[in-house]
Amino acid sequence: QVRLVESGGGLVQPGGSLRLSCAASGFGLNYYTIGWFRQAPGKEREGVSCRSSSDGSTYYASSVKERFTISRGNAKAASYLQMNNLKPEDTAVYYCAVKLGVWRPDDQCSASGSSDYWGQGTQVTVSS
Repeated sequence: QVRLVESGGGLVQPGGSLRLSCAASGFGLNYYTIGWFRQAPGKEREGVSCRSSSDGSTYYASSVKERFTISRGNAKAASYLQMNNLKPEDTAVYYCAVKLGVWRPDDQCSASGSSDYWGQGTQVTVSS
């Protein structure tokens, strides 16, 4: 019943910007973490940025710090990921995910983290 749908991906030149959106439905609980993940061909899924609804704390992968910003949407379990100064190595399928309960953002975004619901993904390609 929980549905997460990503949008906003596309083709952009290096140095450009994209804003990804995660539309959520069927989710009305107060406490969760919501995050963005990406997976490039031949690579492990990587936690890009996660945010806790309990206190607004955030996590950013070192590779995207000072370039990406996660923000809260108007609807519960919704999120935006503003991506600036994009690099070719940012090319991947980006997924939105939700982890239910009170968690630190790194509990979701770290390599040992987990999520309960996932979106279908949106392709981001950074190329000149």
